[in-house]
Amino acid sequence: MEKRRTVPVRLTVDSDDAALLRDTVDEFLWAANYVTHHAFQGEYVTTSKTTLNNDTYDDVRDKTRLHSNHVQAARNKAADACKSVVEKWKQGKKASMPHFTSPHIVYDHRTATFHDEYVSLATVDDRIEPDYVLPSNKQDTPHADYFFTDEYETTGAELHYTNGNWMLHVHCKKDVEPDTAEQATPENGTVLGVDLGVNNLAVASTGTFWTGDEFDHWRQEYEKHRGDLQEHGTRWAHQNMQAVGRKETGRFKQTLHRISNELVAEACDHGCSVIAFEDLTDIRERTGASWGHKWAFNRLYEYVEYKAAEYGIDVEQVDPENTSRQCSHCEFTHPDNREGENFACLKCGYENHADYNAAKNIGLRYLRRNQTGSGGGAPVGVRLNSGTLNVNGEYEPSASTEARTGVHAESLRL
Repeated sequence: MEKRRTVPVRLTVDSDDAALLRDTVDEFLWAANYVTHHAFQGEYVTTSKTTLNNDTYDDVRDKTRLHSNHVQAARNKAADACKSVVEKWKQGKKASMPHFTSPHIVYDHRTATFHDEYVSLATVDDRIEPDYVLPSNKQDTPHADYFFTDEYETTGAELHYTNGNWMLHVHCKKDVEPDTAEQATPENGTVLGVDLGVNNLAVASTGTFWTGDEFDHWRQEYEKHRGDLQEHGTRWAHQNMQAVGRKETGRFKQTLHRISNELVAEACDHGCSVIAFEDLTDIRERTGASWGHKWAFNRLYEYVEYKAAEYGIDVEQVDPENTSRQCSHCEFTHPDNREGENFACLKCGYENHADYNAAKNIGLRYLRRNQTGSGGGAPVGVRLNSGTLNVNGEYEPSASTEARTGVHAESLRL
């Protein structure tokens, strides 16, 4: 079986390179929309990638400056979206022709070359080589666990432009043998900490990120659509606004079901007996989230709760105070520890992605709240990708990690 992970990496892009990327994004989106429009022209929607390639490849190459692999990636994006629409129709659901507006590009190994400090990206003109923006200490980060390791193969990436930053979402995978011992949920298992937020809808203490880009894109699209209809003020517009609301809810529920399934699978894969979230009561005020995000957080929690129950996994909430400001390494808490998505402890110097640090704190907070002197069935650690943090925040590598690296628990504190 395959284990797949996505690692978000911010890039340093100068103004000249940014202009090239914007042009590439524009032409990539144009290509995807051109193929989608062609797919809907016939009596039936065309979903075959081979047919769409034969019908549109030459036109897109003639009308854009895209690399051939970018043309194929845009075609695949369009074909998958069209196939999704057809599947919804088969289920009796309403769906319309997709239209791509979210600024992004799909890269593969022909259009992106990944180096230790930078990535080489194809554009509509020359290739560019932006540097990665990484924590000074990459130990115990998704970058170290998945991206900068020989265990995982880098299969490609998606480049997104969001909140003024170019973010490369690097796709990694490795083949693993099913391990029934790891998949079983022991009496004294581990806890999976989960942080919820706006830029990243969910981040697990194992280092897996579920970004909010798609959610934000569609939320803005539906809000714009409702605003346009509201200006008309007619009965027809009011009915259409209700239809837009139903379509929006359906799309978001589908996304949240997928994320909840992956969260529960993450807990099962790592032998977790508890999934811990922060208390959602005032999450909108704490995070600056919109009403739509607040709804999504609550719905995601509900989905995880009932799906995890099928595997005997408890889902709990903990006090959220200062989880984003406290260092998961030394417990020092200060508002200036966090700046945006970057966390750097003013006391011990620990650096990491702020949401990942918060996810570990959430797991640790549950662990400390429920730890008993005799064990009493309570989890024995917070689950990371390569080991666990105990109630004192001390790292213990898994048996497989220790055997592979020769690193012992007492030599590490993360």
